[in-house]
Amino acid sequence: MSFQAPVGQQSIAALYNDHHGWLLGWLHRKLDCPHLATDLTHDTFLRVITRPSTPDCREPKAYLTTIARGLLIDHWRRQDVERAWLETLSVLPQPLVSSPEEYMQVLEALYQVDQLLNKLKPKVREAFLLSQLDGLTYSQIAEKLGVGERMIKKYMAQAMLACLSAELVGAV
Repeated sequence: MSFQAPVGQQSIAALYNDHHGWLLGWLHRKLDCPHLATDLTHDTFLRVITRPSTPDCREPKAYLTTIARGLLIDHWRRQDVERAWLETLSVLPQPLVSSPEEYMQVLEALYQVDQLLNKLKPKVREAFLLSQLDGLTYSQIAEKLGVGERMIKKYMAQAMLACLSAELVGAV
């Protein structure tokens, strides 16, 4: 008597066997880095495996490409955040971060803030940033965005609610 995997696992195994090499090659061409391509290929299949339902893949390459493209965008966004943090550190007179652990904690917090901001509607994000970073009053923001002050209050409430739900209020 031999072990037989459930149908969902069989289809995921077949998806992996049939398309792993192709996806790895596709990512390698996009990234020109075999190690990162390997990591993102692994992460793509991990996303497939951890989905609550087994995909019905009529177009497996399109399905895998969609997942991998999202991971690529996340990777590039994280690189942009890290690059901006390093540029900020380079102009400061003394390092703010003294250990690799603290450096990674700050980066992780920045990634979370970046994700939060990117989930906000553009005007909500802009109003929030004008308030928090530029220190503008609601009336100044309203004038700048061409809306009423009441709308700015709504935007700020939406942004604050998003911060609260992400548990980032202390970090903002």
